[in-house]
Parts: sequence; structure tokens; C-alpha cells
Amino acid sequence: MGCRVLDPTMSVVLLLLCVGVTGVLSGASDHRYKPDETVPLYANKVGPFHNPSETYRYFDLPFCTPEHVKEKREALGEVLNGDRLVEAPYKLEFRVDHDSKSVCRKKLSKEDVAKFRGAVDKDYYFQMYFDDLPLWGFIGKADKEGKSDPSENKYFLYRHIHFEVLYNNDRVIEINVQTDPAALVDVTEDREVEVEFLYSTKWKETVIPFERRMEKYSKSSSLPHHLEVHWFSIINSCVTVLLLTGFLATILMRVLKNDFVKYAHDEESAEDQEESGWKYIHGDVFRFPKHKSLFAACLGTGTQLFTLTIFIFILALVGVFYPYNRGALFTALVVIYALTSGIAGYTATSFYLQLEGTNWVRNLILTGCLFCGPLFLTFCFLNTVAIAYSATAALPFGTILVILLIWTLVTFPLLVLGGVAGKNSKVEFQAPCRTTKYPREVPPMPWYRHTIPQMAMAGFLPFSAIYIELYYIFASVWGHRIYTIYSILFIVFIILLIVTAFITVALTYFQLAAEDHEWWWRAYLCGGSTGFFVYGYCLYYYYARSDMSGFMQTSFFFGYMACICYAFFLLLGMIGFRASLLFVRHIYKSIKCE
Repeated sequence: MGCRVLDPTMSVVLLLLCVGVTGVLSGASDHRYKPDETVPLYANKVGPFHNPSETYRYFDLPFCTPEHVKEKREALGEVLNGDRLVEAPYKLEFRVDHDSKSVCRKKLSKEDVAKFRGAVDKDYYFQMYFDDLPLWGFIGKADKEGKSDPSENKYFLYRHIHFEVLYNNDRVIEINVQTDPAALVDVTEDREVEVEFLYSTKWKETVIPFERRMEKYSKSSSLPHHLEVHWFSIINSCVTVLLLTGFLATILMRVLKNDFVKYAHDEESAEDQEESGWKYIHGDVFRFPKHKSLFAACLGTGTQLFTLTIFIFILALVGVFYPYNRGALFTALVVIYALTSGIAGYTATSFYLQLEGTNWVRNLILTGCLFCGPLFLTFCFLNTVAIAYSATAALPFGTILVILLIWTLVTFPLLVLGGVAGKNSKVEFQAPCRTTKYPREVPPMPWYRHTIPQMAMAGFLPFSAIYIELYYIFASVWGHRIYTIYSILFIVFIILLIVTAFITVALTYFQLAAEDHEWWWRAYLCGGSTGFFVYGYCLYYYYARSDMSGFMQTSFFFGYMACICYAFFLLLGMIGFRASLLFVRHIYKSIKCE
């Protein structure tokens, strides 16, 4: 890959092309090798097995270090993913077997032994890439069985690695790595140790075609029992959705039908009867909400995030995010978010002007900062933590500069262009009823009709439709599982949207039937309330389903999950409000409002 995206002097157009192409092609090496040709082997990182965010450079541990450490040029998404590839000290020539070949003979100091012992105690693993195929292994083992006192534990370092490589003609197909359990170094005590690091290589021919070499990494997520759980999740969600939404739809349509029959009488009988329920507040139901600039900004940002999600699903379904396509997802997120900022600007500004807003420039700035602002503050804190830990999650200055350039030269200009287009669209708000001059007072409501109880009711049903699938997503993002069944995930996402829209519409109707006309913000908050349930699931997953620990991992997990749940809130809030707006317009068009 010849793209060097970490050079901040490049133009943004070349930058986007570079990160896009490299992000898609990374991991798809199609090199053909000659006999005795050295196949590239890169050491990536080491870290505690149970803390996926806490990773360090390979040579932060005192392994055999070459005189000149050569770093591999990486795409933007790879750097965001925490990858820091350097040439490994092992030389693997194509179809050349090695038996106990020496890497180096090294004298470990007391400090080196203490480092290795701490790493073994925390279950450190290493990750490498051989011809863009990932491989892993533990650096040692701890003997803790039958010992109640931690001081009696024994710690051993593996010093011999065995590589088994499968090839088909002139291409590498698969690689497996094993550690020799007989070649151990005792690092229990702080004392100098003389160590000779060794490796062996065995090449075997296979008939597996090159096009199928990545299938090995996706089989785990498509095993029959895993697929059964996924399909059970979808069927369970569909049955729950059909029963509950069918129940609500039946009640809602029967009540509305009675209302329409009641209001469809001739004018004389309509004048004689006293209005009540949702028709009684027809003069206030389209009264614009408070904090209209913030409301329009939420709507615009939610629309952008919805568009971003749809594009990500399209890329996933066409096979871009195959297993260990390093950094492709992060590259896609950065580039697509930048290119869709115009949608946020257009939606927010046009809706803000429909609400008779005046300061559209301030609204545009608020739209640009509504999601990026909290995300940037969270990143600054977590990047500082990563720097303090000397972890690979700490972004280099050049990468931060590239992201700022993308935001300054792509995201912000497109946001402004979208805002200008929204300002010039001159679309008026479509309200079937005239709004009265003075607002009607909202009658007192019981506690369960207040905002927070309604949000709890609105968020529970959509969350119940997705919570089974959430475990697999969390185990993939915050663990070492591989998630590849994007079609099932897309179905679950569609179910989530449908349930969110329906439950929000139902609660909006019940709110209007109680003569409460302040439904705008309520609909948005109820639609987005699933985000709070997902964050509650984060607490459950962290303490009950994972072995994550330490300040860095904890802060990364809860910090970035807060940003993701906030994005869920904005996206689903937009869906809930849009569905409620369509419903409210429909029912008030169907009656004769004086």
C-alpha cells in the first residue's frame, strides 16, 4: 500500500481516496511468492487478553529487538484501531522449513524479568500479521493451581514458537502458531536469566483456494448453534413485536375509529357536542416546541447518523468488513460521517426555519457541535489516559491533525453548504390546523404520564427486541469474538426502527388524548430512550459478562459506549419524532377543525 495518510500536507481529496481505498483493501494481500522469498511478518501489539482496549507495542516487552525497527505504513482506520505494525524478528521464507532456528540469545535483566512476569500474570497475548493473515499466541503461562497464596505462583515465558503455514501453489492460505510447552523460562523470581529465543517453520500444501482463505475467521460466528441463537433472537423479537404492536394497533385503531365516527357527524351535531380528548387541543397541537434551535439540531444530527448507519450496513452487506480487514470500519465511519454532514445541515436549518427560527447560523453551529462536541471531549480525556499508559490507543499527533483537517476542510464546509441549501429551500411547516394565539393550559397528569415514566415505557419494548443480539455485538467489539452475520443484524435494526416508531406513536396518541399538547420533545425523548437502556446493559455486561478491569479499560468502555448510546438516542429520537409527526398530521387532517 503506497498511501501515507499520516502526512498532514496532503490535500483532503487525496486523503479521502487514500483512506477509502486502503481501508477497503487492507488485509486483502494477493501477493504471489517465489521459493525462498521472504514473506512479510509484522508484529502488531501485545496486551491483557481480557482488556481489548489496553494494548501496547510489541517491543514494549523485552523481546529480541532488531537493530533497526521498521514500521509499516498504516491507513487512518488502522491507526484508529490501535494497530502499530513493525517487522517481526522472525524470518519466514516461502516453502522453507526451519527447525529450532535461533532468533537471538539475550540476557534478561531483573527489570526485564519483572516485565515478563507482570505480562504473564495478566494473560498477555501477542498479535502478528503474516501476509495480512492474523495470528495470536500467549507469551507465557502461570501455574496457579492449588496455591492459595499468590506468592507461591510460578510464572513461565515461552521461548520457542512454531509456525505452521499452508500454501496453494505460490500463495499463502493459512497460518497457525503454537508455543512449545517444553521450552519454558522461569520468570518467577527477580534475577538475571540467559534466554535463547527460537522458532520453527513448517510448510504444508493445501487445496483451499486463495479466495476462501478468510473463511476460517468467520466460521466461529456462523456455526449452527450460533445461527440458531441468532434466528431464535429474531423470531423472539418478531413474535414480541407482532403481539405487542398488534395489541396496541388494535386498541389505537378502534379508539381512533370511534373518534372519527364521532367527529364525522354533520355540522349541527358537531356544534352541539362538547369537544374533548385529542380534538379538543387542535389549536395547540402544532404549537412549536420550546428550544426550537436545539430541537432542530437534534433532528438534523439524528438524520445524519441514520444515513451513516444505512451506508455502513450497505458496505457490510456487500462484504467490505470481512474479518480482520484492518481499520476498514473506522475508515468508513470517519469518511462517511464527514461526507454526510451536509444532510445534518440541510435538515436542521430547513426545519429550524419551518419553526420560524431566526438565527439559523447559530443553529448550524449547534448542529455541527451537538455530536462532535461530546465525542471530541471524550476522545481528549481517553487519549490522555492512553498516553499516560503508553498504550497504542493513543493517537499520534499526525493522525489527530488528519482528523482535524477532515473536519475543517470537509465536514464543516459540507455542513455549511447543507445549511445554505436548507435556508434557500423555503419550505413551510405543514399544519392541517391553525394554531391559537395563546396556549391552552395542560391539565394535571398522574405520575405515570410524566416524561421519565413515559421514556421508561417507550425504551423497554425496543430494547427487548434487540438485547439478545447486543451480547454478540459487545463480545465482538469488546472481546475477541468475530461478528460477520450482518444480514441478521440488519433485520434486527429494522425491527428496532419499527418498534421505536410504533411505541412512540402510541404514547403520543395517549398523550394527546389526555389533552397534553406538548408532545414534540416528549416524542423525541421517548423515541431515543432506548439509548439509556443500552447504556444500562453496558453496566450489566461489564460486571456480569466480561473480565475487563483496570482504569484504562473501564474508562474506554464506558466513555466510548456513552458516545455510542448518545448516537443511538439522537438517531432513534429522530425516528420516533418523525413517525409521531406523520401520525399527528394524519389524524388532524381526517377531522374538520374549526
